[in-house]
Amino acid sequence: MRAKHLTLTVVALAAGLSLTACQGSDDSAAPADGSGSAASTSSPSPASSTGGSGTSGGSGTSGGNATTGGSGGSTGATDPAPGSGGGQITTGLCKTADLEFGIAHGMGEGEFMVSFKNTGGDACSLKGFPGVDLKSSSGALSAGRSKLAAPAVAVRPGESTRFTLHYPPNNSGGSGVAVNALVVTPPGETHSKTLPVSFSLPVGTDASGGVTVDPVGTGKQ
Repeated sequence: MRAKHLTLTVVALAAGLSLTACQGSDDSAAPADGSGSAASTSSPSPASSTGGSGTSGGSGTSGGNATTGGSGGSTGATDPAPGSGGGQITTGLCKTADLEFGIAHGMGEGEFMVSFKNTGGDACSLKGFPGVDLKSSSGALSAGRSKLAAPAVAVRPGESTRFTLHYPPNNSGGSGVAVNALVVTPPGETHSKTLPVSFSLPVGTDASGGVTVDPVGTGKQ
């Protein structure tokens, strides 16, 4: 009987240990299931962050700012075209209507400096001898030409060029021939302007006697 009792006791003890072991294994499995659910819960987080970074691609719309380059091109189109009043090109021969005439005594006796100032919107050019007629009490006298070579002169807006008129001063002691005006025609033009002057020439003076003009752009400028 004692041996049978001991056998039952051992069997009962083994059964109790087996039950305890099973419960321990069930409890340890629970955290594993929980961690699995946690992992599945946290897994959408990377996906949502990826989607968020995708919105950062929207910053790529800053590439739309490239259209500002087009606006820059339109700004460049506002620059003034050459020759539209900016004096950037030479439009041809200077016209009398675009020239302001001036006159002053030259460096020496028997000289007048006649100037042409460009009052137009663009540069123009002058080359050659001007036409000069002297009006006097005895009639008109046309000045001859000197032997100087004629340069081509470009005159920008607001700038001037000159030529020199040479005449023999009246040192005879007499009244001579009183000259009261010069009629000046620019080279290549047919329109003239009259400049008032006051000087006298020796009687009998003509173009061969010393009344000459130099080409425009020579002498002191």
